[in-house]
Amino acid sequence: MREMADIFKALSDETRLLILALLLKYGELCVCDIEQVLNATQSKTSRHLRYLLHAGLVQDRRVGAWVHYRVAGDQDGPHKQILNFVNRLLTPQTLAPYDARMRQTCCKGGVCLPASERATAATK
Repeated sequence: MREMADIFKALSDETRLLILALLLKYGELCVCDIEQVLNATQSKTSRHLRYLLHAGLVQDRRVGAWVHYRVAGDQDGPHKQILNFVNRLLTPQTLAPYDARMRQTCCKGGVCLPASERATAATK
């Protein structure tokens, strides 16, 4: 019961729910991409991501100076059921404003690129 309570606490915040929705839709995202799409500070974004990480909903991966987050892949039981439910609730209208920001921030020529690839391309 405690595990489910922790999951629901993590999802009770609008920002964390939106971060999870973005990760469900786009897969893996860099913290800097999430910051720009949410128009949030690095500290606020990182705090919310840590909350989701401690609840077992997301996983992180460091690539040089960048930290990338994705929905935790090896989910069973309540985690998997809740993530499936949240994913089914997401509609195109719900994420439309954030999709537009994602395309402006993270995409070049219609292809979304990880922050590390965009940074490498910018230095060439």
